[in-house]
Amino acid sequence: MTSRGATLARLGSETFDLLVIGGGINGAGIARDAAMRSIRTALVEHADFASGTSSRSSKLIHGGFRYLEQGNVRMVLEGCRERGRLRRLAPHLVQPQEFVFPVYDGGPIGRLKLAAGLWAYDLLAGLWNVGHHRMLSARATREAEPALRTEGLRGAGRYWDCRTDDARLVLETILAAVQEGAVAVSYGRVTALLKEAGRIVGARLVDRLGGGELTVRARVVVNATGPWVDTVANLDAPTAPRLRPTKGVHVLVPRARVGNRAAVVLHAVQDGRVMFVIPWGGQALVGTTDTDHEGGPDVPPVVEAADVQYLLETVNHYFPAARLGSADVTSAFAGLRPLIAPAPGEAMAPSSVSREEEIFASPSGLVSIAGGKLTTYRLVAAAVVERVIDALRRGGEARRFGRCRTGRVPLPGGAAPPDAVAALALSRDGHGLAPATIGHLADRYGSRLDEVLHLVAADRELATPIVPTLPDPRAEVLEAVEHEGALTIEDVLRRRTQIALRDDTEGVAVAEQVAALMAGPLGWTPEETRAAAETYAATVEEGRRRWR
Repeated sequence: MTSRGATLARLGSETFDLLVIGGGINGAGIARDAAMRSIRTALVEHADFASGTSSRSSKLIHGGFRYLEQGNVRMVLEGCRERGRLRRLAPHLVQPQEFVFPVYDGGPIGRLKLAAGLWAYDLLAGLWNVGHHRMLSARATREAEPALRTEGLRGAGRYWDCRTDDARLVLETILAAVQEGAVAVSYGRVTALLKEAGRIVGARLVDRLGGGELTVRARVVVNATGPWVDTVANLDAPTAPRLRPTKGVHVLVPRARVGNRAAVVLHAVQDGRVMFVIPWGGQALVGTTDTDHEGGPDVPPVVEAADVQYLLETVNHYFPAARLGSADVTSAFAGLRPLIAPAPGEAMAPSSVSREEEIFASPSGLVSIAGGKLTTYRLVAAAVVERVIDALRRGGEARRFGRCRTGRVPLPGGAAPPDAVAALALSRDGHGLAPATIGHLADRYGSRLDEVLHLVAADRELATPIVPTLPDPRAEVLEAVEHEGALTIEDVLRRRTQIALRDDTEGVAVAEQVAALMAGPLGWTPEETRAAAETYAATVEEGRRRWR
């Protein structure tokens, strides 16, 4: 990516067709789509890219099987098609995942209903299907998932969806937007919207790292800030809240303790809500909760002891040998779902609130997008960009803009399947990296793998793992800083890599080492380097104290 200084200079000196506020999946998708249509585009994010909702999901790209029960066939059809497209656009980031949905006596779903649902799911997926479902007997289920509770087990349904690295899906979408000419900057908070003759013509931006302030001028401004949609909309004019944010918590626990082979669909012991136990390397990703969040988006969602207990209670019930306690949790994270609020006076449980999106425009021209899902972000982006083009034309723009092309052009690492990328690297020696490490890097960077290998070739010390028990080489720290816009230790350990999720200390044990690697390209002094490591460690420890 272009240097931060140069990016800020462009933001302050050029007039853009479009300013996107928000660097999550919706904002990234909008910026990429617009830039590919030759719309002069800028994107600003108040923290790191994907640092909000977009990196705190269940990390699935799915057709939405549970939406069938609600009768939302359109949503499932869209989800299945987009799942297929994303597998082609980013085969390294979107990979098949087997699911097992066990059926128990007295459970909310019986075998016949589950079988009918899975047949419908396959039918709607059509040519975009990942794999056909199969109904399993109780015996076959025990063979497939021997650690599952056997008491009352009637059988299961086996089906397929996909898993993803949600933060890197956002990142690659932003990298793709920049390749198409967009300007993108993180850690820049919008503090005001600029108006002339009653129309929004830009925004005032504060650099949260450097402390400066600048004005960004744009003919159209889009508010794609997720949980902050109401906050940004109120910079335009006071309005009634559009969102009902709910909190979702996930925990990662040692997979060997759980014993699941596939992703397993469960119903929570306390309230029957659907949750997942998903293989995630040596960990099992367990989630999620769904509770109302009080205090607004600037009150960060936190993991509480009750959230961890809710999740572990269900895992221990269905996997009796696990016997997990809070001390066994490797890491945990909480995020906010920016859901559209129900109509006033309409009582609705958090899990029943619609997951669909809404696009709306203010009288002064601010276009806002609220709600939506990770899987269908590309469709949402295309719809928003059409609104942007309409606004540009109403403002006198005579240029012709093409149609959406994001469904045909791969993301930067998606030029080849990761297995093929890894095989090619190994055939050329792989600069001495072990085959497992090459495979790990190919799954993360795809056809961009050579960027990391070149760093290793220049300095073999960068082949050393950051954490001895994990495959991430030190070269990934430099790649994150030099090519992927990482500016803090958390950016590297939580969103460019997954060390903060997979390591027992959430990366605290290696924070000083990572800070030292970042110091050179970021120009940190020894004092700034030490402070960065200390700040990261303190933030992690504060969060862990709440649920440990």
